[in-house]
Amino acid sequence: MIKNVCIFASSCNFLEEIYYKEAKELGALLAEEGYDIVYGGSCLGLMWACAGEAKSKGSKLTGIMPEKLKQFDVHTNYCDSFFETSCMRTRKAKMDEMSDALIALPGGFGTLEELSEMIVQKQLGYNNKAIVILNTNGFYDNLLKFFDDIIEQKFANKKAEKIYFIAKTPSEAIHYLKTYTQTDVEIKKEDIYSR
Repeated sequence: MIKNVCIFASSCNFLEEIYYKEAKELGALLAEEGYDIVYGGSCLGLMWACAGEAKSKGSKLTGIMPEKLKQFDVHTNYCDSFFETSCMRTRKAKMDEMSDALIALPGGFGTLEELSEMIVQKQLGYNNKAIVILNTNGFYDNLLKFFDDIIEQKFANKKAEKIYFIAKTPSEAIHYLKTYTQTDVEIKKEDIYSR
């Protein structure tokens, strides 16, 4: 059962308004469905737009931030629990440990790296969590085309398409979480090493 949803997202405050609008909409819907939030602990950008809105509607927030970012004083005091980690790697591990599903909103290199790691973790059978890519304003179109190219050119097996779900709207993301059933998408040895 999904209770804690991890949010990967930009911490930038200078994006087009549509990104903040959909992040807030997602946060409100997550709270409405009774989900709590695990996120980077920041008071900035899309991550705070989503988490802050969820908090205002009743969700509990778990913030997880590496010490170097905490030194920049970009954390929020509104988290119900807050963990400081030694580095980005331990931060990702803690976020993984504390969440049941994840949604990647538009973001930069950090979001891309977090999303990629969780896709590989699921591919290899280390988790079976719902992974949602929220494609606000077509932000991920080029990345998803690249994912298609990876599969088409056999750098990944076709089964990899089942690892993640692409949501066009926050409501589609929520519907996927509500109806998600854990399925075995682990790619076997012969899928990787055979023609």
